[in-house]
Amino acid sequence: MPFLFRRHGGQRYTISMPDIVSTPPMPPSRPQGASGLLGPNDPPVYEIFNPGGDTPLLLLCDHASNVVPASLDQLGLDDATFERHVAYDIGAAALTRILSERLNAPALLSGYSRLVIDVNRQPGDPGSIPEVSDDIEIPGNKGLSEVQKVERAEVFHWPYHHAITNAVGHLWAMGKPPAVFSIHSFTPHMSGERRPWDAGVLWNRDPRIAVPMINFLRQNEHLVIGDNEPYSGKEIAYSIDQHAGTSGLPNCAIEIRQDLVATENGIGEWADHMTAALKSILSMDTLFEVEHF
Repeated sequence: MPFLFRRHGGQRYTISMPDIVSTPPMPPSRPQGASGLLGPNDPPVYEIFNPGGDTPLLLLCDHASNVVPASLDQLGLDDATFERHVAYDIGAAALTRILSERLNAPALLSGYSRLVIDVNRQPGDPGSIPEVSDDIEIPGNKGLSEVQKVERAEVFHWPYHHAITNAVGHLWAMGKPPAVFSIHSFTPHMSGERRPWDAGVLWNRDPRIAVPMINFLRQNEHLVIGDNEPYSGKEIAYSIDQHAGTSGLPNCAIEIRQDLVATENGIGEWADHMTAALKSILSMDTLFEVEHF
């Protein structure tokens, strides 16, 4: 059984992958014949969690990890930076795995920091390999040639997205057009501005998950739920647009304020909120249809 390595608090620890016997073959999580960017001790570029889940729902976590390959020497940054929101979505990976188990739905989680390359951006977009993030300069991303940028996309971006394509295809082949749901977290303050929402539901054109989720979560009078806040799904929604929106599959993303999912108790509380919301939405007979908006 293969193992994944994760970085947490400056330490690396291992978790065992679920048994994938009787599930369809997936593309290798370490690119074959990859460049020198990945060494033998670096972790895979993505994690497949609960691959045998048969609920017609694929969970995504684009910013699950704060890992940087050894060849990039932490991009010239100190350890403390990799515990901040600029490096990954705090709490999102743990929440994704809990929801995957509770809903019996497969999940795909990125294996490297968004500072190496942001897999929720189109390669070539200035935000794909940021030189500055929330006023923090990223020395290892400055002055990269086009060849170096393409290399990062080939090693880290495209294998993750090919895996998503295969996972969607596998679920669809089981009978129903699947839904795609992406899990993120956001910092309470950005560029000196306070963000008052507990969570925000991000969507582009397809309202089938977003609208009932907003309504469901707002039933809790203690929660402040944003509609396309603090980001707009009409502007930043690369992964769900590429793998669901263009195909007419139901899709949506959630952004949860990071201080609310920074602890085990907080993650558990939001796992309860999201499990209830998603179970309610997944019970709708008209959800699993191809529809373009």
